[in-house]
Amino acid sequence: MTARRSGTRRAATARPRVRAVRPPRAKPATPRRVAPVPPGGAATASPMMRAKVTCTDLLAAKRAARKLVMVTAYDHPFARLADAAGVDLLLVGDSLGMVVLGHSSTLPVTMADMLHHARAVARARPRALVVADLPFMSFQVSPRQAVRNAGRMVQEGGVEAVKLEGGTRMLPMVEAIVRADIPVMGHLGLTPQSVHRFGGYRVQGRGEAAGKALLREARALEAAGCFALVLEAIPAELAAAITAALAIPTIGIGAGSACDGQVLVLHDLLGVNTEIKPRFVRRFGDIGRAAQDAIAAFAAAVRAGEFPASEHTYR
Repeated sequence: MTARRSGTRRAATARPRVRAVRPPRAKPATPRRVAPVPPGGAATASPMMRAKVTCTDLLAAKRAARKLVMVTAYDHPFARLADAAGVDLLLVGDSLGMVVLGHSSTLPVTMADMLHHARAVARARPRALVVADLPFMSFQVSPRQAVRNAGRMVQEGGVEAVKLEGGTRMLPMVEAIVRADIPVMGHLGLTPQSVHRFGGYRVQGRGEAAGKALLREARALEAAGCFALVLEAIPAELAAAITAALAIPTIGIGAGSACDGQVLVLHDLLGVNTEIKPRFVRRFGDIGRAAQDAIAAFAAAVRAGEFPASEHTYR
């Protein structure tokens, strides 16, 4: 009993143990990802490069008299390069039929072709707005067909807008696609899908009557809901008049400098394609020659037994 009382007394008077609580370790701060500076420095970057470009941004650019830049892109690597350079729009054009697939026109290009290349461009997750052409006979049959294929281009291709060629005859298709909440870019002037009707790739809109007709069609496409309009191979004065008459931006290719923006086929401006050079093309690089020289150097090194060297070999 004495021992029990003594133990009880000691237990009552003993100080309770306090376990030290260590503060939780702070997680190392995750470094912020900083977008790369485009080639040539920040001066070459578009003002819209900091955030994803939208259709409303293009309208704001027109109001601010800020020139827009669009280039074609058909694959993931060049989509990344063009986006890093600061372009505002990437066009997955049906021109891929001629530029990439070796066709003599854009007419053989299918929805399957366009979806394949659109997916590759969309996987680059560019800041630029991604627009894809609706290929020949994918929208001309009916408004229902146009909506279905425009929807596939957005759902399956991952693009954010579609472009279709034609004026007054295509208004029902444009209106139907816009009602489905899919942004539409129009295309007037030399529309390559009409090459047989035009009798070749010829300048359009020459003469007073033809110019007035194109201006009416441009206004009609704007009223139908187009957010922008490509003007291809038309007289510069006519393009300037159309640009001044519209609230939506115009993007020219062979249509003079008064348009709100310019577009070129990427392979043309890089100098990859050298067989054909339309008057409106300016080569800003010579990638074709550089690629050919590099491949020739590789072949020579292999044949001379200089490649692979020891630094290229596993041990």
